[in-house]
Amino acid sequence: MTVKIDIKFVLGLLVGAVVVGGLVFAFTGKDGDGGGSEKSAGSTTADPVPASADTGGQRDGGEGEKGGGTEAGAAFTLPVPQGPGKIDCPRPTRTVTNAAGLVQALQAARPGDVIKMGPGTYQGEFVARTSGTRQRPIFLCGGEDAIIDGGGVKKGYAFHLEKAGFWRLIGFSVRNSQKGVMADTSNGSVIQGLNVHDIGDEAVHLRNFSTGNIVQYNKIYNTGLRREKFGEGVYLGTAQSNWKQFSGGRIDNSDGNTVRGNAIRATAEAIDIKEGTTGGKIIGNVFDGSRTGGDKHNDSWVDVKGNGYVIEGNRGVRTPLDGFQTHKILDGWGRGNVFRTNTIDLAGGRGVGIDDTVGGNTIACDNKVQGGPLTKRGQCS
Repeated sequence: MTVKIDIKFVLGLLVGAVVVGGLVFAFTGKDGDGGGSEKSAGSTTADPVPASADTGGQRDGGEGEKGGGTEAGAAFTLPVPQGPGKIDCPRPTRTVTNAAGLVQALQAARPGDVIKMGPGTYQGEFVARTSGTRQRPIFLCGGEDAIIDGGGVKKGYAFHLEKAGFWRLIGFSVRNSQKGVMADTSNGSVIQGLNVHDIGDEAVHLRNFSTGNIVQYNKIYNTGLRREKFGEGVYLGTAQSNWKQFSGGRIDNSDGNTVRGNAIRATAEAIDIKEGTTGGKIIGNVFDGSRTGGDKHNDSWVDVKGNGYVIEGNRGVRTPLDGFQTHKILDGWGRGNVFRTNTIDLAGGRGVGIDDTVGGNTIACDNKVQGGPLTKRGQCS
């Protein structure tokens, strides 16, 4: 009788351990972010859920996750390119010197305002909810020594444009947050000259029907400190697996955005272009792929899953596999894109300059590649 009781007791403990282990995996083992690098329709990620903090930020409950992050890399010395279209900050209408002042200025902002951040550290998660206009945008300006610090690489968004369009974010630094700059339903905004680094996941994300924006001349590095595989430099749109949560089940048509003249070293793709987005431009950026590879799918500088993009005049060195890739997540997507005048140094990468896995894209013969062939089939147009 005693032997039978002991066996049941042991079996009960084993069953209980399996159940508890399964629950722990269910709640902590899933991806906690929208910065996914999936390359098949079956892959999923989960974006963070909104928080109620007045200073902005959204959280994702990823604090309990173990592993998956990376250490900050060495100093990033790749210079930011020079080019056209830069915007100067007008004379300020309001100057702030601390986090409380910045919160107040953002809450009070109106079209035409110019907020200047003085040197110093502004710790918190900041949000803008008022839109400027095309003729009278709202400016937030500062030098590199004006630093927005999110308080930790598992903590929300350092700066959030929440349904706020026609902003000009110029010159300051963003660090130490789960995501650097997030734009949700922001149209006609410019993110220029920021120094975005030491970020848990992706650095700059345009999402939820954000259209006609420009991300230009920023320095982006040390992403993926929370989860390497979510460490994109610039992320356009939303993964199809997250449309239900963030765009009411509709395709996230974050269209017509331009990414120009940025210097990027990221653990995932330097630029990730999601299915459902159309008509953007990826021009004159420089990529350092020496830290890329936080996931088996993060093996190129630029991943194009959208349609009708122009990818032109970019330069990159070092990559785990290819320089540029196209992918089909949904039928009809990943097509009609044009690659021209890009300079590709694979520097040990095992792939090709441009891998068009979808077809229906144009790869011009004026793309230059070192360390391997331009395409898998040796064809260009």
